[in-house]
Amino acid sequence: MPAADFTTLAEMRQSLIRKALRYAIFAADPDTPAVASPFDEAGVLQTLPNGYLPVGYTTADGVTFSGDLSTSDVESGQSASPTRSDVETDTQTAQWVPQETNAAAVALYENLPLSGAGALPELGTATWTWSRPKTPPTRYRRLVFIAEDLNKATGNPLYIVRHFPSALRSGREDEQWTRTAEISRGVTYQAYIDDALGTDSITWIDGPGWRDFAPPVAGGA
Repeated sequence: MPAADFTTLAEMRQSLIRKALRYAIFAADPDTPAVASPFDEAGVLQTLPNGYLPVGYTTADGVTFSGDLSTSDVESGQSASPTRSDVETDTQTAQWVPQETNAAAVALYENLPLSGAGALPELGTATWTWSRPKTPPTRYRRLVFIAEDLNKATGNPLYIVRHFPSALRSGREDEQWTRTAEISRGVTYQAYIDDALGTDSITWIDGPGWRDFAPPVAGGA
């Protein structure tokens, strides 16, 4: 085999270190269409279907995607390590803390519908009021998370989009009222399999800045 140059072999590329320079969270009720593709054929970010509401500003901690992976092992007397291992559960959650008192943030925290009967009216049009039901409903959501970064060489934007087509509130943080900080409503949502899509999470990476990484076409200008 030929000798290797370590730098070439390692293929370390600073341009592939991603950050969420800007990000946004959107939520919709389950009767809203799922996101089929957030980009067109040219890789341009498209608007979301009607019904997705923006969560707005969040704390500087951003969005935390967590996973819970468990396996079932078979142990044998002739081996110090398992002789078989199978995945039992592999779940994904998203956690964030909204800072705005808007319809999406309140509805996700209080388990209210985002549209239709029982939804909060538009800002300033009517009094906002809600009551805790005797039996809390099981209310699934569609969630979309969009992060924007820049291609270091070209300055063009690239996007990471993650879609939970079916998500359920699995936790919420304390709501604290104090004169020294904003009223925040932190929530955690767990992704569940969507029957139509057959998955609990879809992720896309695209955009002009992403396509700038493509090798030049042979014979092109």
